[in-house]
Amino acid sequence: MGMEPPLSPTPPDPAPAAPAASGSHADAGAEIERHLRAQLAAFSGGLAPDDYARAWWDWYLNLAGQPQRQAELAQSAYAKAVDSLQFFARAASGEPLAPGHEALGFAHPAWNVWPFNAYARAYGNWASWWAQALEAPSGAPPALSRANFAGRMLLEAASPANFLHTNPELLAKTAAESGRNLIRGLQNWLEDARRAVEGGRKAGTEQFAIGKDLAVTPGKVVFSNRLIELLQYSPQTPEVYAEPVLITPAWIMKYYILDLSPRNSLVRYLVERGHTVFMISWKNPDAADRDLGMDDYVRLGLLAALQKVRELVPGPRVHAVGYCIGGTLLSIGAALLARTAPEALASVTLFAAQADFSEPGELSVFITPSQIAMLESMMEQAGVLESERMGAAFALLRSRELLWTPAVQQYVRGERPQLNDLMAWNADGTRMPYRMHSEYLERLYLKNELAQGTLRFEGGPIDLKAITVPMFVVGTETDHVAPWRSVYKLRSLTRSADYTFLLTSGGHNAGIVSGPAHPRRRHRLLTWHDATQSLTPEQWLQQSSLTEGSWWPSWAQWLASHSSAARVPARQPGGAGAAITALADAPGQYVRG
Repeated sequence: MGMEPPLSPTPPDPAPAAPAASGSHADAGAEIERHLRAQLAAFSGGLAPDDYARAWWDWYLNLAGQPQRQAELAQSAYAKAVDSLQFFARAASGEPLAPGHEALGFAHPAWNVWPFNAYARAYGNWASWWAQALEAPSGAPPALSRANFAGRMLLEAASPANFLHTNPELLAKTAAESGRNLIRGLQNWLEDARRAVEGGRKAGTEQFAIGKDLAVTPGKVVFSNRLIELLQYSPQTPEVYAEPVLITPAWIMKYYILDLSPRNSLVRYLVERGHTVFMISWKNPDAADRDLGMDDYVRLGLLAALQKVRELVPGPRVHAVGYCIGGTLLSIGAALLARTAPEALASVTLFAAQADFSEPGELSVFITPSQIAMLESMMEQAGVLESERMGAAFALLRSRELLWTPAVQQYVRGERPQLNDLMAWNADGTRMPYRMHSEYLERLYLKNELAQGTLRFEGGPIDLKAITVPMFVVGTETDHVAPWRSVYKLRSLTRSADYTFLLTSGGHNAGIVSGPAHPRRRHRLLTWHDATQSLTPEQWLQQSSLTEGSWWPSWAQWLASHSSAARVPARQPGGAGAAITALADAPGQYVRG
């Protein structure tokens, strides 16, 4: 995708030197601007302040032009202020909080004691008024959504549940422990600060070692290049399906989210049901990989892995699976293969993966030209975007659950959370190469080139309508990274005559990691057998069938029905008779980077 720089002719005499000098000044100015922007990003946590300044200004101008809405908000503010004052008097006599305050973090009975019930009531009124004032109507400019997001962040930060002197639970605990919880909290904070400076992993993750507690499904590294290691897992059945399964995980996460502890391992689930499973393990890039782009991830990642799988398992087509950004990459690759190697794929399965980014959900507050320029300035210096930056952005989307509640628990209560395998994986972040991340945000999120049909690879367009193989697409109900309605849009972009869409309970990660023994899971499923038939998301919800339990068995049944009926002898990693010497035992080295 890169372009050769234009040749610079040598000037015949010194006269034309002025424009060059001007260009030098322009380059120097741009460099200074990038440097200043990077310094600002360090101060603002990577957020673009001008985006939020414009968002508040647009909100104000929008409100200024609606006198009726101003009157409604003024009346609402007056009513809520009166309610807070009246409740303050009644609360002293023991009137409890009304139902509904639990969602704001006031579920403990201690919040029904004066004056804490008055604090909670006043905060609830204040928060609901601001939510009403900042609500972005359908079709509103994106800036109004950013104002809503910024307002919600400030409101959640100001909750009385976050502060010792306004939280009765914290006061009672501190009194009962004579302040020892505060001492532990300070020790926790100091330990976390030290780990952040030294680059260490999150406290408590030591009990989850890669290759010992996580990513333990037996297998071998059968291929490696500068970007990936390809893992082939050892069979668990004497016979296997003819078609192998190749999984392309996202590179913003370590692959072993699909191979956690044995009860939560999708890889183990597949091999125990007779599938030959291959997995891409992405390298965690460093500054030397700054120029790796989207084209490299297609060529050195998906296509290189697929070629090796077809060498090791010659003959049958491959079931290709992609998760999150890995699923977006697989969509690109499947469209390319439809043009160059239509015999390669038996099916395509996508987990929480978008192809149309016109409505990316809450992440849209971070996807603006100004925000991307801020990130590029940060990455220009380091060559990569550190995982902490991305983790902080995701935490801001759910600041009460992911930021303030954990902070209060660890630094005021003095209690470390009991981590599980998914939480330990989540703390094991990855970096993003400068070029790839810039291209991904600009070309897919901002310009939506994949859905628009303007994305090109190796001289040709990427046309999703060329994908005709059977498809199985999974969305998750509470996904704020890839909202399921956005994932659903892929149906109208492809021409598969055998297309299944499944919606499972849970979010972007927990909804996918949904082992058969997982409690309280449900999913909906509907299959089309006509390439032209489609439904709106609401119609799909009405017509799809609801099933209690994990979605894994439904997908396993679909995979089996789209595989050859005849089984073949189990394949050991490295090919028939181990013709290719394995490079290392799974999980390999890249996952440890």
